[in-house]
Amino acid sequence: MPTLQLADGDLNYQLEGPPGAPVVVLSNSLGTDLHMWNAQMVAFTEHFQVLRYDTRGHGRSLVSEGPYGIEQLGGDVLTLLDGLNIQRASFCGLSMGGLIGQWLAIHAPERIERLVLCNTAAKISTAQVWNSRIEVVLAGGVQAMRDLRDASISRWFTADFAKAEPAKVEPIVDMLAQTSPQGYAASCAAVRDADYREQLGAIGVPTLIICASSDPVTTIEHGRLMQARIVGAELVELHAAHLSNVQASDAFSQHVLAFLTA
Repeated sequence: MPTLQLADGDLNYQLEGPPGAPVVVLSNSLGTDLHMWNAQMVAFTEHFQVLRYDTRGHGRSLVSEGPYGIEQLGGDVLTLLDGLNIQRASFCGLSMGGLIGQWLAIHAPERIERLVLCNTAAKISTAQVWNSRIEVVLAGGVQAMRDLRDASISRWFTADFAKAEPAKVEPIVDMLAQTSPQGYAASCAAVRDADYREQLGAIGVPTLIICASSDPVTTIEHGRLMQARIVGAELVELHAAHLSNVQASDAFSQHVLAFLTA
Protein backbone atom coordinates (compact mmCIF):
# COMPACT_ATOMS: atom_id res chain seq x y z
CA MET A 1 0.00 0.00 0.00
CA PRO A 2 1.55 3.37 -1.01
CA THR A 3 2.63 6.00 1.48
CA LEU A 4 3.57 9.66 1.22
CA GLN A 5 6.41 10.87 3.38
CA LEU A 6 5.48 13.85 5.55
CA ALA A 7 8.02 15.80 7.57
CA ASP A 8 7.43 13.57 10.61
CA GLY A 9 6.32 10.22 9.17
CA ASP A 10 4.38 8.38 6.48
CA LEU A 11 0.77 8.97 5.42
CA ASN A 12 -0.93 5.82 4.13
CA TYR A 13 -3.20 6.22 1.10
CA GLN A 14 -4.87 4.44 -1.83
CA LEU A 15 -5.63 5.98 -5.22
CA GLU A 16 -8.03 3.94 -7.33
CA GLY A 17 -10.12 4.56 -10.41
CA PRO A 18 -9.65 5.51 -14.06
CA PRO A 19 -6.53 7.59 -14.75
CA GLY A 20 -7.40 11.10 -15.84
CA ALA A 21 -10.81 11.07 -14.17
CA PRO A 22 -11.66 13.81 -11.63
CA VAL A 23 -10.44 13.10 -8.11
CA VAL A 24 -12.55 12.78 -4.98
CA VAL A 25 -10.84 12.55 -1.58
CA LEU A 26 -12.51 10.46 1.14
CA SER A 27 -11.63 11.31 4.75
CA ASN A 28 -12.37 8.87 7.57
CA SER A 29 -14.10 9.41 10.88
CA LEU A 30 -12.44 9.35 14.29
CA GLY A 31 -11.44 5.79 15.17
CA THR A 32 -11.68 4.30 11.67
CA ASP A 33 -9.39 3.99 8.66
CA LEU A 34 -9.67 4.30 4.90
CA HIS A 35 -11.49 0.96 4.68
CA MET A 36 -14.59 2.55 6.19
CA TRP A 37 -15.34 3.65 2.59
CA ASN A 38 -15.25 0.15 1.07
CA ALA A 39 -18.99 0.16 0.36
CA GLN A 40 -18.60 3.27 -1.85
CA MET A 41 -15.68 2.14 -3.96
CA VAL A 42 -17.41 0.24 -6.78
CA ALA A 43 -19.85 3.06 -7.46
CA PHE A 44 -17.40 5.92 -7.00
CA THR A 45 -14.60 4.48 -9.16
CA GLU A 46 -16.96 4.33 -12.13
CA HIS A 47 -16.75 8.12 -12.29
CA PHE A 48 -13.75 9.23 -10.25
CA GLN A 49 -10.24 8.56 -9.16
CA VAL A 50 -10.86 7.95 -5.47
CA LEU A 51 -8.14 9.02 -3.06
CA ARG A 52 -8.56 7.45 0.38
CA TYR A 53 -6.09 7.93 3.20
CA ASP A 54 -5.62 7.06 6.87
CA THR A 55 -5.78 10.26 8.89
CA ARG A 56 -2.72 10.89 11.03
CA GLY A 57 -2.97 8.74 14.17
CA HIS A 58 -5.11 6.12 12.43
CA GLY A 59 -4.67 2.95 10.42
CA ARG A 60 -1.22 2.60 8.88
CA SER A 61 -0.40 6.30 8.95
CA LEU A 62 2.05 7.92 11.33
CA VAL A 63 1.22 8.33 15.00
CA SER A 64 2.98 11.55 15.92
CA GLU A 65 3.01 13.29 19.27
CA GLY A 66 -0.26 15.03 20.10
CA PRO A 67 -2.38 16.94 20.52
CA TYR A 68 -3.33 17.37 16.87
CA GLY A 69 -5.27 20.24 15.34
CA ILE A 70 -7.71 20.15 12.43
CA GLU A 71 -5.46 22.64 10.63
CA GLN A 72 -2.62 20.11 10.94
CA LEU A 73 -4.83 17.31 9.58
CA GLY A 74 -6.00 19.58 6.77
CA GLY A 75 -2.38 20.40 6.01
CA ASP A 76 -1.69 16.69 5.65
CA VAL A 77 -4.37 16.53 2.94
CA LEU A 78 -2.82 19.45 1.05
CA THR A 79 0.61 17.80 1.27
CA LEU A 80 -0.90 14.56 -0.06
CA LEU A 81 -2.52 16.39 -2.98
CA ASP A 82 0.75 18.18 -3.73
CA GLY A 83 2.70 14.93 -3.56
CA LEU A 84 0.35 13.31 -6.09
CA ASN A 85 0.27 16.44 -8.33
CA ILE A 86 -3.48 16.92 -7.82
CA GLN A 87 -4.35 20.60 -8.12
CA ARG A 88 -8.09 20.35 -7.37
CA ALA A 89 -10.31 17.61 -5.97
CA SER A 90 -13.73 17.14 -4.52
CA PHE A 91 -13.69 16.24 -0.83
CA CYS A 92 -16.02 14.00 1.14
CA GLY A 93 -15.44 13.69 4.88
CA LEU A 94 -17.45 12.07 7.65
CA SER A 95 -17.48 13.33 11.25
CA MET A 96 -13.82 14.29 11.94
CA GLY A 97 -13.32 14.08 8.19
CA GLY A 98 -16.11 16.62 7.81
CA LEU A 99 -14.27 19.03 10.12
CA ILE A 100 -11.19 18.62 7.93
CA GLY A 101 -13.37 19.36 4.90
CA GLN A 102 -14.68 22.55 6.50
CA TRP A 103 -11.14 23.72 7.24
CA LEU A 104 -10.03 23.04 3.67
CA ALA A 105 -13.00 24.85 2.15
CA ILE A 106 -12.38 27.87 4.40
CA HIS A 107 -8.58 28.03 4.11
CA ALA A 108 -7.77 26.39 0.76
CA PRO A 109 -10.89 26.84 -1.40
CA GLU A 110 -8.82 26.92 -4.58
CA ARG A 111 -8.04 23.22 -4.04
CA ILE A 112 -11.65 22.07 -3.48
CA GLU A 113 -14.03 21.46 -6.39
CA ARG A 114 -17.06 20.26 -4.41
CA LEU A 115 -17.53 19.52 -0.71
CA VAL A 116 -19.55 16.77 0.98
CA LEU A 117 -19.94 17.05 4.77
CA CYS A 118 -21.32 13.82 6.23
CA ASN A 119 -22.54 13.23 9.79
CA THR A 120 -20.55 16.16 11.07
CA ALA A 121 -20.98 19.59 12.63
CA ALA A 122 -19.20 22.92 12.82
CA LYS A 123 -18.67 22.15 16.52
CA ILE A 124 -18.87 18.57 17.78
CA SER A 125 -19.75 18.03 21.45
CA THR A 126 -18.10 19.77 24.40
CA ALA A 127 -14.57 20.10 25.74
CA GLN A 128 -15.64 18.21 28.87
CA VAL A 129 -16.74 15.19 26.83
CA TRP A 130 -13.51 15.11 24.81
CA ASN A 131 -11.23 15.72 27.78
CA SER A 132 -12.86 12.85 29.65
CA ARG A 133 -12.42 10.52 26.70
CA ILE A 134 -8.79 11.55 26.22
CA GLU A 135 -8.09 10.86 29.91
CA VAL A 136 -9.73 7.42 29.78
CA VAL A 137 -7.93 6.38 26.60
CA LEU A 138 -4.48 7.52 27.68
CA ALA A 139 -4.90 5.85 31.08
CA GLY A 140 -6.40 2.62 29.76
CA GLY A 141 -4.42 2.14 26.56
CA VAL A 142 -5.35 -0.81 24.37
CA GLN A 143 -8.02 -2.07 26.76
CA ALA A 144 -9.72 1.32 26.72
CA MET A 145 -9.86 1.16 22.93
CA ARG A 146 -11.50 -2.26 23.14
CA ASP A 147 -14.05 -0.88 25.58
CA LEU A 148 -14.72 2.04 23.25
CA ARG A 149 -15.27 -0.42 20.43
CA ASP A 150 -18.20 -2.00 22.25
CA ALA A 151 -19.65 1.36 23.29
CA SER A 152 -19.39 2.74 19.76
CA ILE A 153 -21.79 0.25 18.21
CA SER A 154 -24.86 2.05 19.54
CA ARG A 155 -23.53 5.44 18.37
CA TRP A 156 -22.39 4.35 14.94
CA PHE A 157 -25.35 2.11 14.00
CA THR A 158 -29.01 1.76 14.91
CA ALA A 159 -29.83 -1.27 17.06
CA ASP A 160 -31.82 -3.01 14.33
CA PHE A 161 -29.01 -2.63 11.80
CA ALA A 162 -26.35 -3.83 14.26
CA LYS A 163 -28.43 -6.91 14.99
CA ALA A 164 -29.30 -7.67 11.36
CA GLU A 165 -25.92 -6.90 9.73
CA PRO A 166 -23.07 -8.06 12.00
CA ALA A 167 -20.89 -8.76 8.96
CA LYS A 168 -21.01 -5.06 8.08
CA VAL A 169 -20.77 -3.75 11.64
CA GLU A 170 -17.96 -5.88 13.10
CA PRO A 171 -15.18 -4.91 10.65
CA ILE A 172 -15.94 -1.22 11.19
CA VAL A 173 -15.96 -1.26 14.99
CA ASP A 174 -12.86 -3.46 14.94
CA MET A 175 -11.04 -0.52 13.34
CA LEU A 176 -11.62 1.42 16.56
CA ALA A 177 -10.21 -1.38 18.74
CA GLN A 178 -7.09 -1.41 16.55
CA THR A 179 -6.55 2.36 16.56
CA SER A 180 -3.51 3.65 18.45
CA PRO A 181 -4.62 5.05 21.83
CA GLN A 182 -2.09 7.87 21.42
CA GLY A 183 -3.30 8.67 17.91
CA TYR A 184 -6.94 8.51 18.96
CA ALA A 185 -6.42 10.80 21.97
CA ALA A 186 -4.45 13.29 19.88
CA SER A 187 -7.26 13.31 17.30
CA CYS A 188 -9.90 13.76 20.02
CA ALA A 189 -8.09 16.98 20.91
CA ALA A 190 -8.31 18.15 17.30
CA VAL A 191 -12.07 17.55 17.26
CA ARG A 192 -12.44 19.17 20.71
CA ASP A 193 -10.75 22.38 19.62
CA ALA A 194 -12.45 22.78 16.23
CA ASP A 195 -15.25 25.34 15.99
CA TYR A 196 -16.19 26.68 12.56
CA ARG A 197 -19.64 28.05 13.41
CA GLU A 198 -18.57 31.64 12.76
CA GLN A 199 -16.52 30.78 9.66
CA LEU A 200 -19.05 28.73 7.70
CA GLY A 201 -20.11 31.78 5.71
CA ALA A 202 -16.65 31.84 4.12
CA ILE A 203 -17.32 28.52 2.37
CA GLY A 204 -18.08 29.28 -1.25
CA VAL A 205 -17.67 25.91 -2.94
CA PRO A 206 -20.75 23.82 -3.81
CA THR A 207 -21.61 21.88 -0.65
CA LEU A 208 -23.75 18.85 0.17
CA ILE A 209 -24.56 18.07 3.80
CA ILE A 210 -25.60 14.52 4.71
CA CYS A 211 -27.36 13.93 8.04
CA ALA A 212 -28.88 10.82 9.56
CA SER A 213 -32.18 10.58 11.40
CA SER A 214 -30.80 8.45 14.26
CA ASP A 215 -27.35 10.01 14.63
CA PRO A 216 -26.85 10.74 18.35
CA VAL A 217 -23.49 12.45 17.80
CA THR A 218 -23.99 14.96 14.98
CA THR A 219 -27.68 15.61 14.68
CA ILE A 220 -29.91 16.90 11.90
CA GLU A 221 -29.97 20.22 13.76
CA HIS A 222 -26.18 20.41 13.39
CA GLY A 223 -26.61 19.83 9.68
CA ARG A 224 -29.29 22.48 9.35
CA LEU A 225 -27.07 25.04 11.06
CA MET A 226 -24.34 24.37 8.51
CA GLN A 227 -26.84 24.56 5.68
CA ALA A 228 -28.16 27.89 6.93
CA ARG A 229 -24.67 29.42 7.03
CA ILE A 230 -23.16 27.95 3.83
CA VAL A 231 -24.70 29.75 0.86
CA GLY A 232 -26.45 27.35 -1.50
CA ALA A 233 -25.72 24.23 0.55
CA GLU A 234 -27.94 21.21 -0.06
CA LEU A 235 -29.02 18.86 2.74
CA VAL A 236 -29.99 15.19 2.57
CA GLU A 237 -31.36 13.15 5.47
CA LEU A 238 -30.79 9.38 5.53
CA HIS A 239 -32.18 6.70 7.82
CA ALA A 240 -29.07 5.68 9.76
CA ALA A 241 -26.98 6.46 12.82
CA HIS A 242 -23.52 8.09 12.79
CA LEU A 243 -21.85 6.04 10.04
CA SER A 244 -24.46 6.60 7.35
CA ASN A 245 -22.10 5.62 4.54
CA VAL A 246 -22.07 2.08 5.98
CA GLN A 247 -25.64 1.70 7.24
CA ALA A 248 -27.31 3.43 4.28
CA SER A 249 -24.54 2.71 1.80
CA ASP A 250 -26.57 2.57 -1.41
CA ALA A 251 -28.58 5.74 -0.73
CA PHE A 252 -25.44 7.50 0.50
CA SER A 253 -23.50 6.64 -2.64
CA GLN A 254 -26.36 7.66 -4.92
CA HIS A 255 -26.78 11.08 -3.30
CA VAL A 256 -23.04 11.81 -3.22
CA LEU A 257 -22.54 10.76 -6.85
CA ALA A 258 -25.53 12.79 -8.02
CA PHE A 259 -24.05 15.84 -6.33
CA LEU A 260 -20.47 15.33 -7.46
CA THR A 261 -21.44 14.71 -11.08
CA ALA A 262 -24.02 17.51 -11.29
